Amino acid sequence: MKKLSKVVFVGMVVATNAMAEVDLNVGGKGAIYYQTNNSNNNNFLSQENSSANVGLQLDLKSDLGNGFGLGYQETFLGTLGLEKSMVSNVRQHVSKDDLNAHSMTKLYVTKVIDNTQLKLGRQELPKSLSPLAFSESWNVFKNTFDAMLIVNQDIVDTTLVGAYVSGSNHHDSLATFNDLSANSATLGNGKGTFTSGAYMLTIVNKSIDKLPITASYYALKDIANLKSGSAVWLDIKANQMPVKFAFQVGQIDPSNHLKETTAFGAKFFTNVEDVALSLAYSFVNDGDVSLQNVGTGVKTPLYTQMIGNQNFISSNSDSVVLKGSIKLPMGRIIAQYDITKDNSSSKNNYQELDLIYKFNALGTNMLLAYIGQKTNNKTFSSLSANSTNNLRFWTRYNF
Repeated sequence: MKKLSKVVFVGMVVATNAMAEVDLNVGGKGAIYYQTNNSNNNNFLSQENSSANVGLQLDLKSDLGNGFGLGYQETFLGTLGLEKSMVSNVRQHVSKDDLNAHSMTKLYVTKVIDNTQLKLGRQELPKSLSPLAFSESWNVFKNTFDAMLIVNQDIVDTTLVGAYVSGSNHHDSLATFNDLSANSATLGNGKGTFTSGAYMLTIVNKSIDKLPITASYYALKDIANLKSGSAVWLDIKANQMPVKFAFQVGQIDPSNHLKETTAFGAKFFTNVEDVALSLAYSFVNDGDVSLQNVGTGVKTPLYTQMIGNQNFISSNSDSVVLKGSIKLPMGRIIAQYDITKDNSSSKNNYQELDLIYKFNALGTNMLLAYIGQKTNNKTFSSLSANSTNNLRFWTRYNF
């Protein structure tokens, strides 16, 4: 992010008509994102099975003095006309009526008081501090939340985080901020909403050497317009041993005569020079709420989360993921394989194979990935309703 000294910053950004002389930091990112698949008897690269975006995000940050700060982000998403010949859809948009449009995705004020920081407004929420309402990074740009956040570090080796999250945009539409949505499976057959938002308290403690512990509690208000509910999540990592391990456990309790959802997971991982290996397991019971991100209803906080398996691992399932990666001169190759057992009566077992190459070229960060998905013991190569092969490519430049 680059700094412009003594620039004139228009007070419209902070909802006033005044002019202020401030120091302004300017940065952002540009992105090109493309995905194609071979489902429905179409080939890779066919217009019918392909989607794409070009995007630009402009980030502005300013120190207003006296411990106050200001952040603003404008997001531009377009297609460069690719929908006329190469693709049939977009990955993200900010206006369904205009494929080339822009929207304000961040606007927040910060205040630092000794060891406490306040952040009020439209912002990203990291999964490390908010495991059930977090900004997802897998699409063109991250989704954001309307939130009030307070972070305190007065206690030695301890970080306290409190938040009220009132609304969010969605990973595929960054323009409209709505009430937090009930996730895909199933409050009232998917009709429920968290209409009053969520209150969160997270404690991160590192007083036990090499064993950080993160615990989160959520009070979820007016689920499906019935009683309020709650959620808890605990994550423990031992990441300084030769064979490292992590453990997670949590529960979402709708408290409205629906069955609570309970989940736990474990992960073992190690690094030997340029090679990394891991083995992860997760279990989710048959509760009435799927264990997915509140506000977007897409990804999970589970260790077994891969590129496309979230709808299969987030409810009534056992999942095992084996992952390996190797560092190369230009980047890293990653291979991961998921076997998920569906414990419901439908027995819709799932497997996924991801082959990913992350690398740097032309001064940008790039990703090229193959995502093979199949259910009910079909082969990855078969073209049917039970099997899909995807190719994903993106390139991003941060400035």
